[in-house]
Amino acid sequence: MNTKVSIARSNKYKDDLIILSDKKDLSWTRSILSASESAYLKSAAKKEINFIFIPNVERNVVVQFLKKGENSSYHKEDIRLAGNEILQTLSHYKIEKVEIINHCKENNILFYVEGMLLGNYQFLKYFNDKKEKTNSLKEIKIAKNSSTTKAVKELEAVVSATCLARDLVNEPQSFLSAPQMSKEIQKAGKASGFSVQVFDKKKIEQLKMGGILAVNMGSILPPRFNILTWKPKNAKNKRPVVLVGKGIVYDTGGLSLKPTANSMDFMKCDMGGAATVIGTMSAIAKAKLPVHVVALIPSTDNRPGLNAYAPGDVIEMYSGSTVEVLNTDAEGRMVLADALHYAKKYKPELVMDFATLTGAASKAIGPVGMCYMGNADKKVKNDLEESGYEVYERLVEFPLWREYGDQIKSNIADIKNLGGGFAGMITAGKFLEHFTGGEYPWVHFDVAGSAYLKSADGYRTKEGTGAGVRLMFDFFKKY
Repeated sequence: MNTKVSIARSNKYKDDLIILSDKKDLSWTRSILSASESAYLKSAAKKEINFIFIPNVERNVVVQFLKKGENSSYHKEDIRLAGNEILQTLSHYKIEKVEIINHCKENNILFYVEGMLLGNYQFLKYFNDKKEKTNSLKEIKIAKNSSTTKAVKELEAVVSATCLARDLVNEPQSFLSAPQMSKEIQKAGKASGFSVQVFDKKKIEQLKMGGILAVNMGSILPPRFNILTWKPKNAKNKRPVVLVGKGIVYDTGGLSLKPTANSMDFMKCDMGGAATVIGTMSAIAKAKLPVHVVALIPSTDNRPGLNAYAPGDVIEMYSGSTVEVLNTDAEGRMVLADALHYAKKYKPELVMDFATLTGAASKAIGPVGMCYMGNADKKVKNDLEESGYEVYERLVEFPLWREYGDQIKSNIADIKNLGGGFAGMITAGKFLEHFTGGEYPWVHFDVAGSAYLKSADGYRTKEGTGAGVRLMFDFFKKY
């Protein structure tokens, strides 16, 4: 995150101002604006406009009109979007510092700032002229008594973690190999406060994690299995919540080479689930949330070289189950299966996995939400959906009816890694369910549609979005 946030120490407004207001009550104008500026604003408020920019010798003033929406989720999202929209004006005038004042009946500053911070994200690492391309906004002050230090710190933690997840997705595989991802995780752990353990290929072979090893057979680079742990002394849960993230740093489809035109162009994003999990661990550790969480990230690339695993192969997994491989492009579920079985050693009270798993999920609901499914109880699901509406990362539950399990029955092995011609996101979930063994409550999130965008959507910037980090942070805050 390249923008600093703080609470102003006084009400002496020295920096450029953004004033949040509704159109009905403009009585505050007398204390901040001149008579002519106040008259201009009142005249402008009668028109169908969202904000007014008032240039001034001492400081520029932006008045942002916000109106109360009937739907709380939409209302908060509209405020975030308004915060994002003002960035273009700030950049045009090369404004570096702003102070935000709330003159609405309800205090919406943090949602507004959230939209600004997320929208101000840039990934400029590989540009030679990054200084010229860098957005001007560097500092946001929140008016005194408009928020608490704790709330601001939490916002900074979750936004910086979302930006970390975006960075990881945006990195090309020429940099972010599986071994390099482990280094980035260790760096994040050191910065945020969670511990990291990394299994190399030799250890993975000793454990007989057949799914990870099979997918890695076509690569010249070794796989990794990463264990991230956050266990504060004041943790409210005795048994951990385990997060699992798909860490396929690049996916060609393997020998089942991706058939869709241009589909390989953005397959650096196939570790979007891992990025969500890394970002979540960073956020909860930075904010020092009192929850015990363990994250498991199996990582490799999927290529058709060397002795690549092939359609028709039968793989013995870490659990001992055998899998008939019908398509090597269904590789994410292979690595996740080993991690889901490994999760049992923690005797977790809940396991949640995140993966850019299926194109079917993306086609089902597009980029505006996430598919999820699992056997966790209604309270967990209700809490997740409430958090989804709170941060506007909405969830749609899909069924795991037993009939879908018939599609992954194999004639020569325990199961096969591909279902039939319909409900691909669900049959993928049924495959994962097999490796949970029903031994713990579990939820699977397919983030294929929301983790990576080909064009910006408000404050969700183009390419990596960090989807799921804000959702999980809100969920754990209330856990």
